Amino acid sequence: MQKENNEVKEVHEKKFHKENRENRDNRKKLLEEKVISIGRVTKVTKGGRHFRFSATVVVGNRKGLVGIGTGKANEVPAAIAKASMMANKNVTKVALMDGRTIPHEAYGKVGRANVLIKPAVKGTGVIAGGAARSVLELAGVKDVISKSLGSNAKINVAKATLEALKSERTPAKIAALRGKKVEEL
Repeated sequence: MQKENNEVKEVHEKKFHKENRENRDNRKKLLEEKVISIGRVTKVTKGGRHFRFSATVVVGNRKGLVGIGTGKANEVPAAIAKASMMANKNVTKVALMDGRTIPHEAYGKVGRANVLIKPAVKGTGVIAGGAARSVLELAGVKDVISKSLGSNAKINVAKATLEALKSERTPAKIAALRGKKVEEL
């Protein structure tokens, strides 16, 4: 009897892990990824130069989910794969108004990189440069005005943009904090 219970338990655990693995694979397929930057670091040793690569990747489903990750490895494809894994782990939900723009003006700061994002009228498009554009597009924001202030380091600009998006609050969220209905605002 004990032996049978153990076998059932093992089969259940294997099945559970297999289902879990399939869900992770499906989630990866749903998210698009975009490489923001690839950096090369050279370490000079007695035996010669030793190269390592770092990569920063943004993932998103263009419907409100977005994440950023960085990875380091001896080869570029391995660094991109590690960055993609980290980005998938760091996926967060972003507040969108009408599925196209942000609810209000927001400001994000990481290091010396500052990013200001403002909502825009329908048809404006994504007015942003470089890393900020990648993050906003993969988050699903279709109409927005963005300005990068301070440092223009790609990694910090991308993180500052994500921080600004995370700080967004919808009218429903504000009403819930105040204990009121959306109509009362």
